[in-house]
Amino acid sequence: MTEPLIVLDRVEKHYGAVQALAGVSAEIGAGEFFSLLGPSGCGKTTLLRAIAGFEELTGGRLTIDGRDMAHVPPNKRPTNMVFQSYAIFPHLDVGQNVGFGLRKKGLDKAEMTRAVGDALTMVGLGGYEKRASHALSGGQRQRVALARALVMKPKVLLLDEPLSALDKKLREQMQVELIRLQRQVGITFILVTHDQEEALVMSDRIAVMFDGQIAQLADPEILYRAPVNRRVASFIGMMNFLPTQVTVLPDGTAEVDVAGLGRATIPATQCAGGARAGKGAVGIRPETLTIGREGAGRVAEGTVEEVVYYGDMTYYDVLLDGAAAPVTISMRNVFGRDVLCRGARTPVRWAPEAMVLFHD
Repeated sequence: MTEPLIVLDRVEKHYGAVQALAGVSAEIGAGEFFSLLGPSGCGKTTLLRAIAGFEELTGGRLTIDGRDMAHVPPNKRPTNMVFQSYAIFPHLDVGQNVGFGLRKKGLDKAEMTRAVGDALTMVGLGGYEKRASHALSGGQRQRVALARALVMKPKVLLLDEPLSALDKKLREQMQVELIRLQRQVGITFILVTHDQEEALVMSDRIAVMFDGQIAQLADPEILYRAPVNRRVASFIGMMNFLPTQVTVLPDGTAEVDVAGLGRATIPATQCAGGARAGKGAVGIRPETLTIGREGAGRVAEGTVEEVVYYGDMTYYDVLLDGAAAPVTISMRNVFGRDVLCRGARTPVRWAPEAMVLFHD
C-alpha cells in the first residue's frame, strides 16, 4: 500500500442504542481503489458517509491527508461523492449538471467551460454539454455523475453503490470503465458495494464488514483464497463446507477425515485461526473440484444430483460416496467436454492444497 491518505482509528457511530460502527480501524492509501463490502446493514454506507462528512462520528478519529476531520463539514473536505441515485438535476443540461459545483469557485466562463469539457471527455461523453439530462441512458447518467464529482478535483472519490441500478451487461462494462478512469486520474476511490464479484474485479484491497466491524481487510486474491473465518468465506464467492474431525500434528498441521473424500493433511497456513483438535469444517471452492478421469489430484466417486447450465459454465451438485450432502462443482464448458446428466456416476478430482480449515 502507498502512504496512507485516510486513517480510521477506532471509529464509532451510534444511532441511539444501535451501534452502526463498532471501532473500525483501517488505512487507505493515496491512489488506491478501496472497497467496503458487506451485506445490508453492516455499516459500510455509514462509514462512507462518515468519511464524506454527512455523519458525525460518535467516537474515534478520522484523518484525511493528515488533517483531523472532526467537525469539518462535507464541503470543506477533499472528497466528493457519487450517490446511488446519481442525483442528476432534470432541469439542467449535461454541462450545467457537471459544472454545478464549480459556480462557487469563482472561475470565469472560459475556465468553467474548459473544465466541464475535460471532465466529460474523461468519462467518454465529450460533446454532450448541451444534451438534455432527461434524454440520457442509465449508463450516461452514471458517467455524468462521475464527471460532476471529478470536475471538482477531489483527493478522494466516494462511490455509494453507483452501478446497482444498471443491467448486468452495462454494469460489467462500467466496472472496467471505472478501473480505467481511476488509473487515469490517479486519485483514491472508495467503493461501497454488496456485490462480491464487483469488489473482487475492481479493487486493490477490500474491507469485508459485518455488524459494524471489519472482519478482514486484504487484496482480492488473499481474501478469496485465505478467508479468516467461515463467515467471510461464505460471503466471498461460493464455497463448499464439509464437516470433518481434526487431529493436530506436532508441526501445527491438521489431519482431517472428510466423508466422501477421505483423509488429508492441511498446512497450518490453510487453517483459519489455527488448527484445533475436534470438530471442524473444510472449505473448498467449486472450481477447485474437477469432474472427469483426467487431471491431477486425488479421486473420489459420486453421483450427479443436479445440473445448472450457464452457457460458459455448468454447475453440478454431486453426492460423493459416503457423504451426507452434495458438493457443488463448477466446470467450464470447453469444446469437446460433454455436459453430464442427473444420475450420472462420475469421478471427482480434488487436492488438499485447495482446502481451508475452519472451526467457527
